Amino acid sequence: MGFFLGIDTSNYTTSAAIYNSDSGKMLRKKQLLPVKDGECGLRQSDAVFHHVRQLPDIIDELMQSFDGSITAVGASSRPRDVEGSYMPCFTVGHGTARILADMLHVPLYTFSHQSGHIAAALYSAEKTELIGQRFLAFHVSGGTTEAVIVGYDDETVFTAELVAKTLDLNAGQLVDRTGVMLGLPFPSGMQLEKLALGNTEKLNPRISLKGFDCCLSGVQNICEKAHRDGRSPEYISALCLAYIEKTLTAMCDRLLEHYGNMPVVFAGGVMSNSIIRRSLSGRYGAFFAQPEFSSDNACGTALLCSIKHRLKNNEIIIRKGE
Repeated sequence: MGFFLGIDTSNYTTSAAIYNSDSGKMLRKKQLLPVKDGECGLRQSDAVFHHVRQLPDIIDELMQSFDGSITAVGASSRPRDVEGSYMPCFTVGHGTARILADMLHVPLYTFSHQSGHIAAALYSAEKTELIGQRFLAFHVSGGTTEAVIVGYDDETVFTAELVAKTLDLNAGQLVDRTGVMLGLPFPSGMQLEKLALGNTEKLNPRISLKGFDCCLSGVQNICEKAHRDGRSPEYISALCLAYIEKTLTAMCDRLLEHYGNMPVVFAGGVMSNSIIRRSLSGRYGAFFAQPEFSSDNACGTALLCSIKHRLKNNEIIIRKGE
């Protein structure tokens, strides 16, 4: 048992969290990276620079709310658990975690950013009993639109078999590009949802898949055409989200039919959208991260750090299942 520090420096968020394995409580701090008005993202070099500036303040703020001793440190060191998965921004959090672990004389454990998202979803949905079981997880964000079948491994905690993906644009990119086109700030998810909830026009999205995979770049073209045609921001926002919801539904239907029925978990920033959540939750009884745990955060990394440390010290046993 103890306190476990998690650090995540993703493409758009600096975050740190401390998980108390006795109480199950989570302390957390995060800060978005600054993006100039009218722009849809950051270069990796700029993201690294902002993380270097922001992470010390994030950790300082976190420690001001903490009274205890850190048992182990965890960090996101890579986007996904596949060979060659790399993104420069994660080196900031990983490097800082190495320094802290050395100074505190505690173990360091590393995980993928994707695993952190899945763990955060299970934590906030109060479904951590799925760890060790087989389930289908969608990771839907600005950097990733994938479905993986999650299993268990003593080393990484999660295994992730990629079974579906976008072939071009990620869902979060579609949301942000549509939002910026409409004059919304980046990231645009919350503002786009507010506009979409005000739409009164009929929507008829016609999606298509290639096997289990999707293509979303055509939806951007459709939204841009609607904008040129003078359609309302409310309609365009609702249309964008309707295409994403219908696409995820079609992917999930095909995957469950092919691989068999299993629990379904949705993680990632796009999954904080109430319109999409309501539809998918009702259809599959799916589990979602609460909105504050959907976007990039270090909470899942802190939880995984706790699990990995307690496994190594034989403090817990994961019951594997199908």
